[in-house]
Amino acid sequence: MTRHSLWAFMFRRSVLRGSAISGSVLWGLLLWSLWQSAYATEELNLPATAEPSTPLVIHAAFDVPYARPLLEDFHRRHPQYDITYRNLSTLELHERFLNVPDEPDVMMSSAMPWQYRLVNDGHAQPITTPNAENWPAWAKWRQELFAFTYEPIVMVINREVMDRFGPVNSHADLLGLISQHGDALRGRIVTYDPATSGAGYTYAIEESQLSPRYWDLVAALGNADTHLVGTTGEMLDGLHDRRFLIGYNLLGSYVRQSVEHDPSLRWVIPDDYALVIQRLAFVPRLAPHPAAGRRFVDYLLSVEGQRVLSDGGNVAAIHPQLDGPGTATAMQRRYAEGLRPTPLGPGLLATLDDLKRRALLSRWQREFSGEMVGEQERP
Repeated sequence: MTRHSLWAFMFRRSVLRGSAISGSVLWGLLLWSLWQSAYATEELNLPATAEPSTPLVIHAAFDVPYARPLLEDFHRRHPQYDITYRNLSTLELHERFLNVPDEPDVMMSSAMPWQYRLVNDGHAQPITTPNAENWPAWAKWRQELFAFTYEPIVMVINREVMDRFGPVNSHADLLGLISQHGDALRGRIVTYDPATSGAGYTYAIEESQLSPRYWDLVAALGNADTHLVGTTGEMLDGLHDRRFLIGYNLLGSYVRQSVEHDPSLRWVIPDDYALVIQRLAFVPRLAPHPAAGRRFVDYLLSVEGQRVLSDGGNVAAIHPQLDGPGTATAMQRRYAEGLRPTPLGPGLLATLDDLKRRALLSRWQREFSGEMVGEQERP
């Protein structure tokens, strides 16, 4: 059993059995475990090619293939920076920062509640460049925290499933499909594990508030022996090699490019509602090279940076001057009624309340496993 799955298993057991181990302590143990595994961090280095050189350390939960075009374009424009880019999971990123808050110059993550909490707790410094000042009000907070992407959460369906059982265009369609054909799909569906993924937890709590049938869908996923994983990349790997036929709640930005090259798969922005996650960036208050960090975030918000993000990284850009396929402007026009972006504001803190988190994860596991709290576990 891996370190991640071990602590996830302990967390679920304590929730289901009403264990005396507190949720706070166990959550801390999980985060400690994730911190210990940070040695598996994916890293990219772009050495300075001009003098005097200045280090720029970026910590992110943003896979290198999607971030690379952005980093390389910034480096081409500013060759004096010696860039170290480290890609971690959302929870690893958060815990590493708490342990060493003076290590990164920039923090970027799609786990919106965790990013907001850090900034709300005083860990960020303001950015007052023209790009930052003119950034849309709905996509920033206190000139310290900036959303720079607009990413719908999508489903990926193997076309053979739709040929056999009919189209899947909404959450209601997916629930009906799994409820009626669960045996045929048993073990062939994959989604996030909210106990081990910050992004997965964020989606779970948002959906539970958005849809009255969300818990029916969680129960149906559990009945079909759905696999639980920690990243969209793991889901895509399994979908491409046909281990999975359906992926639920994947980051649309990662899916877009990947699925376009696989004719066996179709990606769907649900037409009843679609969560939208925004990657958030800030410059830490204790950043060792704050001017470098501010310049990079300013580039993230520029027309040039946003265009590279959209065209090179296939990630939806927010800048209001961009209107091409996949941009926020285009998606807001096409899916005017269905998109449900997570508001950037104090409401995000409620999702991290310890009692609410424990209650949400307890119910999620109860619905998924079909067990009641305190009930004897299945053999």
